Parts: sequence; structure tokens; C-alpha cells
Amino acid sequence: MIGPSKPPINVQDGFFYQLRKDNTLVEVMLLSEKKRVGRIRRFDKYALVLEVDGREEMIYKHSISSVTSLGGSPSAPGSAPARTPAA
Repeated sequence: MIGPSKPPINVQDGFFYQLRKDNTLVEVMLLSEKKRVGRIRRFDKYALVLEVDGREEMIYKHSISSVTSLGGSPSAPGSAPARTPAA
């Protein structure tokens, strides 16, 4: 007997949601090696909106190399900064 199928785990959504909820400062490293530092305001399947110096920037996820929490890990205070690929 096969049980009900579980929905796939979406690590990205949980990570971005917690960063946005906690208003955590993040560093977004782009594939072009440019860095953007700001706070996540919104995100969806394809892009995230980052507030940088009072202005909102939309960054497409396919151009992101990594996202790093600069305020500590959103899930465990005092641990090393969290990194995750965003594409």
C-alpha cells in the first residue's frame, strides 16, 4: 500500500521567508560577481525584490550565485552565516 505523496520541500521559500520576516540584512552575490546588500521585501518563483539604500531592486533568481545572511543565521542565533544557491 502506497501512502499519500508528500509535497516537495522548497528550501528557498523557507529561507527567503525567514530572512524577510526577520528583516535580516543579506548579501546577494550575482553570477557577474557583483554584490548587492539589502533587505528582502518580496520574492516569488523567478525573482526577489531587495531594498538597497531605500530603493527597491528586482533581481532575477537565475542571475544569483548565492545569498548570505549578514545578521546571523535566520534559524539559529549565533551560528555561522547561512548560504544557499538561489537558482
